[in-house]
This record gives sequence, structure tokens and C-alpha cells, in this order.
Amino acid sequence: MSNDSNLVNRGSERKTLILALIAGMCGDALLSWMTMSEVSFSIFPLIALVLSVQALYQEYLRSPVSEDIPLVSLACFFVGAFGHSAFIKAQHPDSGSNFIAIMVVLLLMLWIGKKMGFFARNAE
Repeated sequence: MSNDSNLVNRGSERKTLILALIAGMCGDALLSWMTMSEVSFSIFPLIALVLSVQALYQEYLRSPVSEDIPLVSLACFFVGAFGHSAFIKAQHPDSGSNFIAIMVVLLLMLWIGKKMGFFARNAE
């Protein structure tokens, strides 16, 4: 029984992290539209941001979170934001360098992987 609840909890954690990543990408898309003249307006990031934040709130109300998930989901939010920023700057090289954004994404992804247990040694 505890294994079933652990699988449900793991699925809920992954859902939270993916929604935080989507919210970060959409937030940066709206910020890029407001600050960069090369980026045109689209209603879809606004719709996706509202829906992802609403789903995050519903998931927060529905199931308890473990102690590491709030920090890891914040890191996923920043991965989405900095990742989208690096993507936009790769499309428009005259708007600046994307080196720092890529380094931040890589460091945060390593930290997320460590916190999620992807780098743990298997005790066999």
C-alpha cells in the first residue's frame, strides 16, 4: 500500500515540477514581449500561464507536498524562465548574449537532478 501512495506522490511531484517549468517559460515569454521589440505579442503564453498557475494551485490544495518540492519547483520555474530567455536570445543574437542564461539553466538542472535522486548510487 505504501508503494502505491509513493507512486501517486511521485506523479504529483512531477506534475508540479512540469507546471512550474511551463509557468516559468510563459512568464518569460510575456516579459520578453514587453521588453524586446523583436518579440511579437501572442495570447498563448498568457493563456498557458494562467492555466498552469491555476493547475499548480489546485495541485497544492489537492495533495500534500514533501519538504524539498517547493525549492525544486522554484528551481524549475527559473529553468523555464532562463531557458526561454536563452532560446529567444539565440533567435535574436543582436539582443545580447545567452551564455549566462545557459550556465544558470545547466547549474539548476544539475541541482534539480541531485535533489530528485538521479545521481544517487544504486545499493545493489
